[in-house]
Amino acid sequence: MARTPKKVVISAAITGAIHTPSMSPYFAATPDQIIQQAVDAHKAGAAIVHIHARNDEGMPVGDFATFEKILTGIKSQRTGHLQRRPGHQDQG
Repeated sequence: MARTPKKVVISAAITGAIHTPSMSPYFAATPDQIIQQAVDAHKAGAAIVHIHARNDEGMPVGDFATFEKILTGIKSQRTGHLQRRPGHQDQG
């Protein structure tokens, strides 16, 4: 009897709130890098992409303009559902 394949959901965490580029040469530190890695993860099969916005200097930010730039960039290059879930982590 053939086994029924199990379904999986792949989630890619592109950035973290406290991580820095010195931790990995692959770390997405700018909005353009975050966009590209999110699109690449989706093309590779990720159903969910988790991001924390960063400005052009690589610093974590929570402003609307930066998130909008990232989300618009991701949406323009992929199909499927894009869920926006606001959140906040105190950087203090």
